[in-house]
Amino acid sequence: MLNEQQIRIDLAAAFRACAKLGLHEGVANHFSAAVSEDGKKFLLNPKWMHFSRIKASDLVLVDADDPQSFNRGEIDSTAWTIHGQIHSMRPDIRVVMHLHPIYTTTLSCLKNPEILPIDQNSARYFQRVAYDFNYSGMADQRAEGQRLAQLLQDKNRLLMGNHGVIVSSHKIGIAFDDMYTIERASQLLVNAYATGQELSVLDDDIAEKTAKDWEKIDDYSLAHFEEMKIILMKEDPSFMD
Repeated sequence: MLNEQQIRIDLAAAFRACAKLGLHEGVANHFSAAVSEDGKKFLLNPKWMHFSRIKASDLVLVDADDPQSFNRGEIDSTAWTIHGQIHSMRPDIRVVMHLHPIYTTTLSCLKNPEILPIDQNSARYFQRVAYDFNYSGMADQRAEGQRLAQLLQDKNRLLMGNHGVIVSSHKIGIAFDDMYTIERASQLLVNAYATGQELSVLDDDIAEKTAKDWEKIDDYSLAHFEEMKIILMKEDPSFMD
């Protein structure tokens, strides 16, 4: 397991990269990364700080078993509600990213929000996304966080109806690339819908094979993240501070 300082640097880089790619939303949304084996101690971005300014030292360490650690006004209540419950209930998940990216959120607003496998990127998500159809307002209650965590079941992605998306993983770089790819897949699917023509959906066996092929190339995802870190370091290395 990485030491806390390296986790801080990598998580700060993920914030900066997502801001650079336009995946952020104002000063909303949150990423978290566990620093303890049981997942209950984890880092969160501070309340209402723009992703493009976040540094490693800005991240707040909270403890799911210590209410005082997240009751100091430093973090958003919705961040604790969602991330706290997921980390507590799924210790195998080391990283949780919650965003409202334009195209993925667009899909979440459809009666059928399924990410249909119409190309290589969208096939990555074939039968590998959980869906929430019961948006009830801001997620600021513990019970809502538990409900979302339970919806994940054994999956690592949750498309949140009328809301946004959660992507989780055992590594920050993989979660980052997954978030990038799910938004690219959603963009292509939304554009295909916009033509008004019938979609050419891949056969289930091809979609499943493609999804399994994606699962074999974690090194691709990690390489993407490392390349983004190189770009960030050349442009503004302050994320490492």
